[in-house]
Amino acid sequence: MSSPVKVYVYDLSKGLAGQVSLQLTGKQIDGVWHTSVVAFGKEIFYGPGICETEPGRSHHGSPLRIVDMGETHMDEQTFVEYLSQIKEHYTADKYHLLDFNCNSFTNDCLGFLTGGSLPPYIKDLPSDFLSTPFGAALRPTIDAMFRGRASTGVLTPPPDISATADSSNPASASSLLQAVAAGATSNNSEMPSSSRNYLPTPAPTSPPTPVQSNSLTTPVHIATNPSSFHNVLHTHRAVVAFFTSATCGPCRMIEPVFEDLAKSKSRANDVAFVKIDLGVGMSNAVGGEYGVRVTPTFILFLDGNKTHEMKGINAPELRTQVDLLLYQAFPPHRHTTLSLPAIEAIPLNAILSSQVPNLDIVLAKVTGFIDAAPSWSGSTTKEATKQILAKNIIPYLKARGSSSPPNTSFEPWKDATISLVTNLSAGELFPVADMWRVALLEPAVCSWSATKFGPGSPILVLLSKAEGAPRNYSLTFLRMISNAFANKIVARELLLSSRSSITALMVAALFHDDATVRLAAANLAFNMTMHLQRLRVEKVRGNVEGDDVGENEEWDIEMTSALLEVIEREKANEEIVHRLTASLALSIRLSPSIEQLASLLEVLQAQKILKDKLERGGCGDTGVVKKEARKLIEEVAEKLCS
Repeated sequence: MSSPVKVYVYDLSKGLAGQVSLQLTGKQIDGVWHTSVVAFGKEIFYGPGICETEPGRSHHGSPLRIVDMGETHMDEQTFVEYLSQIKEHYTADKYHLLDFNCNSFTNDCLGFLTGGSLPPYIKDLPSDFLSTPFGAALRPTIDAMFRGRASTGVLTPPPDISATADSSNPASASSLLQAVAAGATSNNSEMPSSSRNYLPTPAPTSPPTPVQSNSLTTPVHIATNPSSFHNVLHTHRAVVAFFTSATCGPCRMIEPVFEDLAKSKSRANDVAFVKIDLGVGMSNAVGGEYGVRVTPTFILFLDGNKTHEMKGINAPELRTQVDLLLYQAFPPHRHTTLSLPAIEAIPLNAILSSQVPNLDIVLAKVTGFIDAAPSWSGSTTKEATKQILAKNIIPYLKARGSSSPPNTSFEPWKDATISLVTNLSAGELFPVADMWRVALLEPAVCSWSATKFGPGSPILVLLSKAEGAPRNYSLTFLRMISNAFANKIVARELLLSSRSSITALMVAALFHDDATVRLAAANLAFNMTMHLQRLRVEKVRGNVEGDDVGENEEWDIEMTSALLEVIEREKANEEIVHRLTASLALSIRLSPSIEQLASLLEVLQAQKILKDKLERGGCGDTGVVKKEARKLIEEVAEKLCS
């Protein structure tokens, strides 16, 4: 007889992670997830050992969401026996915030009961967090907390975040950690009477800390049954399996090498490092399936197929075989083998529009437009809008670069911008865009802006007025949005939310009659492709930060086509040709859509278009003159477009 299996999901931060994670880490993390498995009328989770309670009656309260995982055909007694077998594996002293926690346990149970696994938004969060500067800086402190617990049974208290990580908002960071600490418990005495240790283990005596239930699972997967291991094989391209046992001395010697490889080589969902203790649960069945008779044994898999097996503690050989597996699974981009000195010399720094106008004149223009508006609607009145401009925005911009910039809240900036965009025409909004152009040179403004994407975001509100706008607004907005792309967090949000509209605006501007507008659009094209190139370089190097590229094959094709068409049409301005060629090079070089782009480049005769720029009449009377530009054009034509 079958029985339903569900996963209960809790957010220990009570919504705080969703509010502050973007400004702390540069990534949107919607919750600090704790999970438990519900089967046979019981909710079972891992914290101070394996614990059982009535569904929804644990110290975590009501679940934020319930995920239906299907049904199990196991009987309850078989599941109880399985939990008894793994009880020594899931003890309080082995708990680690990053490497072995409630989600590890839930995932293992799901593999046993249904052959399934936790949803990706829970499983993938560790690499997202650890890939950020904040996460990387916090990792050593978290490790120290749990090293102390393993030896003493008492967890080191939560750290002072301001002293641990380079956070632009240590107060928010501390609040988040305290919220997690308040939502977790490490003591049975803090649980309701309906909750108990399913298989009792000594309970620690430390005060509540973010121990049991953080969202961050581990780069090392744990498998205690065949279903759990097969699930890992099916969901990862490359798998490194470490067969070990508690009584194996050599295993303890090689284990740090395996864990170091897991931390340094894991790439989001593509690679899994799995530890299988043959003395735990049904792990011996996994070992029997692959003929493992001694420990340590390492077996490497590619696309679910065994590719290599090694026994013993040869650390150099293990590293070599892992590198070979990853090379086979993720061969380097074909352009990485080319010698591209001119392209590699392109500075991956944004082109900024940093000139500061006379801010008093800017303020007078905006004020005049406000006063002349025949009517005014919205939550901010004319007078309130003028006060925000005169008393908040302009003083902040005037103090740029000073040792003591004025303390200010950016929220009124948003309100004023929405009112101005609502009540003024695009032709009257260019000084507003110019203020934001200068403001986006400031890291503090960018950090705040990154948290405001969505309805009401000042950048997106101004973008809504850009299509078909007069020259003065188009030019100023292009320069403003180019400055926004200098900040990687804002650039990421723009590409996720508004890539198509920004690209359409840029392409239209590249065909403008005014060379100044075309140059501003060329700068924006460069900044967009530069941001993607940085991430692609990180991806090629195997760094998880590069997994945040947000690749889009259709956009690659659209961008390449537009750049080539504009380069062919540009006959007058050598600087525009140079910047567009650099943009084309960055767009093509490490694109994952290279096969499709190669065909497109041939059809569009890209090589001829570029080489024509070097000939008489191709750009000016004599063709491109600047030596640096000529070298770049020749290299892109000969090596990327051939």
